[in-house]
Amino acid sequence: MNARIKPATPRLVFMGTPDFAVPSLQMLANDYDVVAVYCQPPRPKGRGMRLSPQPIHVAADALGIPVKTPTRFDAETITELATLKPDLLVVVAYGLILPEQVLHLPQYGAVNGHASLLPRWRGAAPIHRAIAAGDKETGVSVMMMEKDLDTGPVILEKRINIAEDDTMGQLHDDLADLTAAALHEAIPLLIQGHADPKPQDHTNATYAHKITDAEAELDFTMDRDSVLNQIRAFSPFPAAWMMVRSPDSADLHRLNCLAAIAAEGTGKPGQFLCKGKQGGPVIATANGAIEILFLKPAGKSRMSGRDYLNGYAMPDQVVPFDRQI
Repeated sequence: MNARIKPATPRLVFMGTPDFAVPSLQMLANDYDVVAVYCQPPRPKGRGMRLSPQPIHVAADALGIPVKTPTRFDAETITELATLKPDLLVVVAYGLILPEQVLHLPQYGAVNGHASLLPRWRGAAPIHRAIAAGDKETGVSVMMMEKDLDTGPVILEKRINIAEDDTMGQLHDDLADLTAAALHEAIPLLIQGHADPKPQDHTNATYAHKITDAEAELDFTMDRDSVLNQIRAFSPFPAAWMMVRSPDSADLHRLNCLAAIAAEGTGKPGQFLCKGKQGGPVIATANGAIEILFLKPAGKSRMSGRDYLNGYAMPDQVVPFDRQI
């Protein structure tokens, strides 16, 4: 039991940035005194590239919570945080590295809600990586934060199955809600002195590095399941993609692939075979084929594979980006 005097209503500082963090902030604001929210600064967005506040900034404004947007934790920023006298820091998908000095400011330290079953998929893109790897299960972990990335002892975890048709977007929303539920359960344990954080097995750690656009290019020399996993993992963002050339034109155009299913047929990997049962293009992989159900041509709106083939000629072959000349 922590022998220090505990406040009747703990003062929390919340740190997060994207949509994923919003359910957690909303939950905490109902139960605790959230004295400030820290998030990434506004970023240019849209065709006009106007500065737009981050999703958590918008949510904090709606809740009437002061927002701070430092670009780094220098001495001035740390001093300002210390004046808030938080009892606990709660971090969910913030995007800035916190110095060890910051982690030790509150009497209860800092906890992080992370979208994986640690030590699997530490890092920036755990949801994408879990689907791309074909994992059948994932979840969220609430851990005590240390100076290294996602290495701290875990207070509790909550598990969830990954369905065969789950996309990154669907799983993202489920895990955002599950993170809020996990924090709702874990924080009272910590404050009341009943938490029993378990060290991670660092030998089993895997890393979810940030997704690059180049990595999202579809590789049809892979087996069919891997191609389908890649499409699900990157849908709706950053979106798996391929370059195609229509038979009636020498011009290449990019197709973002948002949904696909297994289909019948064989051919050279990347070859367009026919229209599928749902009217979309069927493309050969290393050991079978897939049918594209939904896609987005560059500069166009999302459309079904059927509508795409109603407006465009069936391409012959996917053209790998490094072989487009």
